[in-house]
Amino acid sequence: MNFKEKLFLIVTDAFLVLFAIFLAIYIRFEGEISARYFYGFEWLFAFVVACCIISFYFFGLYEKLWRYAGVQELKNIFLASIIAFLPVTGAAIATKGEYYSRSIIFIAWLLTLFFTGGIRFLLRMIHERMGLLAMGKKALIVGANDAGEAVLREMLRQKSAGYLPVGFIDDDKSKKNIRIHNVPVLGTVAAMADIVQERSIEEIIIALPSPSLIQTVIKECENLKVEFKVVPSLTELISGRMSVNQIRRVLIEDLLEREEVKLDKAKMREYIKGRKILVTGAGGSIGSELCRQVLMYEPEELIMLGRGENSIYEISLELKSRTEAPLTSVIADIRDEKRMRGILSRFRPDIIFHTAAHKHVPLMEHNVCEAVANNVFGSRLLMELAEEYGVKSFILLSTDKAVNPTSVMGATKRLTEMIMKSFALNARKCRFSAVRFGNVLDSRGSVVPTFRRQIAMGGPLTVTHEKMTRYFMTIPEAVQLVIEAGAMGQAGEIFILDMGKPVNIYELAQNMIRLSGFEPGKDIPIEVKGIRPGEKLYEELVNTGEETENTEYEKIQRVITNTIPYEEMDKKLNEMKEIISTGDDTSARNKLKELAPNFTPMSESGIG
Repeated sequence: MNFKEKLFLIVTDAFLVLFAIFLAIYIRFEGEISARYFYGFEWLFAFVVACCIISFYFFGLYEKLWRYAGVQELKNIFLASIIAFLPVTGAAIATKGEYYSRSIIFIAWLLTLFFTGGIRFLLRMIHERMGLLAMGKKALIVGANDAGEAVLREMLRQKSAGYLPVGFIDDDKSKKNIRIHNVPVLGTVAAMADIVQERSIEEIIIALPSPSLIQTVIKECENLKVEFKVVPSLTELISGRMSVNQIRRVLIEDLLEREEVKLDKAKMREYIKGRKILVTGAGGSIGSELCRQVLMYEPEELIMLGRGENSIYEISLELKSRTEAPLTSVIADIRDEKRMRGILSRFRPDIIFHTAAHKHVPLMEHNVCEAVANNVFGSRLLMELAEEYGVKSFILLSTDKAVNPTSVMGATKRLTEMIMKSFALNARKCRFSAVRFGNVLDSRGSVVPTFRRQIAMGGPLTVTHEKMTRYFMTIPEAVQLVIEAGAMGQAGEIFILDMGKPVNIYELAQNMIRLSGFEPGKDIPIEVKGIRPGEKLYEELVNTGEETENTEYEKIQRVITNTIPYEEMDKKLNEMKEIISTGDDTSARNKLKELAPNFTPMSESGIG
């Protein structure tokens, strides 16, 4: 507060205190004012004014920015007024009101509190009104609740964020027309489209968002040019850490028909802390996020292994800027036995997270030998070395495409699961386990970044089939599940995550267009191209003949499946190795049909 503002408040307070005393006398005598209460008592008026100014000064009332006044400032005004009137009140009590009525003193104190407090909060209201006029985007807040109030409060406080809060939407009909910080509740979600048009709303901000609420809001406003945003977590709102700058656009993961799975982080820390961790495929979407989260649990050393130098360089550069933990970047091919043997001999990792794999389904249909060599034999070599060099835990990343596979990629992952289980039967040093999960949102090569690129180019979005569905999980969920599986897994176990309802890919495309502020089919078209080689209309989580059982975690299940003895498995794999050495994709595909149970190539499945 500058000098002019302070002087204004001091002079204003002096006049308000004098007016409070005059009005108190007027009220006390019901309008019949005796001159004896004025003449000869000028010293009393000056004394009260001086006491008030001094008390207000020591309570910091001339140092506050009253545009931000709140409950604490009101408390300070109350205490300062009490202290200011104590001397004159004490004198009036001591003389039993002989010179000045005690009731006048009391009324004058109440009026002083009202006037001086009122002028300060009037300044705040004027500032807020002026600020609202200067704000930018008209915003509608969904949720007239504590979270919605917190969002509105921050909008009013942080004018620079550029929001003009127009009103609230809430499905509690009893709240209609009530006001929160003078902003009205305009109606329910069902009436939202009309409200958006009538009030020229530019942004809809959803407080305490849930997948179902977000989808409902988007569908209600699907033909309107409006942005959708959500607020931070409830924890941040309650703790007061929420800022308008944290309000973000709705992401596609916000539309998952379930809450994100939260796991036992204490157990995960116990599993990772103080150990050497090797992550293969560390430059990929899952591998890089795995490296980020592993570092949270204080490993002794993190070894990041990958075949592509650029991706390994990028994750290495990112992590080195965020941590002082020992990090080592290794460029290697998991199929190179001499190189991999040297790496395990040198670093002696305690835990291996094996994420490296060829995963693009249509591409692998035309590169069968390469898919088998990398996904199957690269993984087998790594498992053999893990046992030989005393690795304590080996976690294989698998996929729901390994379930009743119709693609080469899925069949190679199913065969790798079987190899893992066979290894686990005879392993003495290493504990092998696997995690089978669905599509990972925003992972490299997945449908979400593809749709995002197509939207940026103006469309069209290409979908293979209107009825195609997939299970989805977020990258952090996938990584947490991998670490948790390693912490809880016993020999040869395969784990799956409860991923809720499968998502229709056509609807996913529509929602992504809406979230980008466009209308599906009108602004950006969607084209149905037909099922690609190796794809299925829908994915499953367990193979025919498999069963599941619950684990100690509600959202994680254990898959019960048959295990082939290692000697039998080894013999069959050697036959496959001979075939892929010739580069004969047709023979390799036929051998995969023999080795991977339930593998039915799409050309034989009647699909497409």
